Amino acid sequence: MKYLGITLERPKIGIFDFTGCEGCQLQIANNEASLKDLFGLVEIVNFREISSERRDDYEIAFVEGSITTDSETARLKKIRKQAKILVAMGACACSGGVNNLRSRFSLPETIKEVYGEHHIDSGPVRKLKDIVPVDIELPGCPVSKNEFEWLVRNLVLGITPQFPTYPVCVECKQRLNSCVVDMGMICLGPITRGGCNAVCPRNRFGCWGCRGPSDEVNFESLMEIHIKRGFSEEQVVERINFFNTFSGIFK
Repeated sequence: MKYLGITLERPKIGIFDFTGCEGCQLQIANNEASLKDLFGLVEIVNFREISSERRDDYEIAFVEGSITTDSETARLKKIRKQAKILVAMGACACSGGVNNLRSRFSLPETIKEVYGEHHIDSGPVRKLKDIVPVDIELPGCPVSKNEFEWLVRNLVLGITPQFPTYPVCVECKQRLNSCVVDMGMICLGPITRGGCNAVCPRNRFGCWGCRGPSDEVNFESLMEIHIKRGFSEEQVVERINFFNTFSGIFK
């Protein structure tokens, strides 16, 4: 097979899901206009959303979702053992994501409240790299269709992907977007890594920080800006902690 005049091998790819909404996989499956051409570059051997085929000879594994059970831990380790490259796909896989909100509550009490006395196999929320080595993290909730395709092309060509480290605000400025903070919304764009083409602010929603921290993060300045506009510190902290993407650098 040739791509841009270069002879390429078609790597075998598996796409897997754990605890999550499967929104990242839907982003990939819904991109019908370019899906055929993209998957012409690779061989899909395991992707439940689009195919009944199940093979375990994949070389690259894209894994969505956080890990919450012992059985998921065992399955992830098996995937890691097979894959030459493992990609954590989406905020849940990279940081625990919105699932991590349940860590604020007592797990036994939460399970009893929802399921009563019915036994549920459930444990703490963990991101993939808490359990196995992760080669690449593809951020977002859900991931960007374009960024996923860009990453696949890079992997096929043997190019080490370089993700943006500048903040979302840069992309807002590039697109001449009106600032949603000035419209009276909380926005984490100043501290969140770009690469999403500022999709939330572009659609008049404040950034929620699902892509994790940009290179230079100034929480004090972010807090000062929002408090001046009438928000409480608690409201801003709630937004920062929502996806758990700033865990370890924000207290």
